[in-house]
Amino acid sequence: MLVRTLAILLAALLLIVASAPASVFVTPAFAVNPDEMLSDPGLETRARKLSAGLRCLVCQNESIDDSNADLAKDLRLLVRERLKAGDTDEEVIDYLVSRYGEFVLLRPRFDWANLALWATPMVVLLFGGVLAFVTVSGRRKRQAPQDLSAAEEAAIAKITADRR
Repeated sequence: MLVRTLAILLAALLLIVASAPASVFVTPAFAVNPDEMLSDPGLETRARKLSAGLRCLVCQNESIDDSNADLAKDLRLLVRERLKAGDTDEEVIDYLVSRYGEFVLLRPRFDWANLALWATPMVVLLFGGVLAFVTVSGRRKRQAPQDLSAAEEAAIAKITADRR
């Protein structure tokens, strides 16, 4: 009886594992190779933090930390070289932005050059709210009951009197 129960449980487990998508059992793999890593753990942590916020210019939706592209590897090495040279995190970012433009940042900076990028969603939301308010208040005004004039009340009274 016990063997049969264990066999059923094993078959169920194998069925679950076989039918589950592979992403359930896979942990995220970073593209950073061991030969790229810095021996100083503090600098390596800073490099990983910086590279997580930098866009792979080939993949465009991945950070250079996650990308296997050659350019991403070059950027990872460049970040580490700049950190070893004594640059601050901000100096490394400024250097990369000066070479590749704001596009290299996964989260663009807030400045006057990209104000439209940051303000457009708020402007559209505000415009939609004002439009909805004007539309609803206009409908309420049109649907508001009007008082009848004396002539209209007399005409209604005459019509209802004729029907009796």
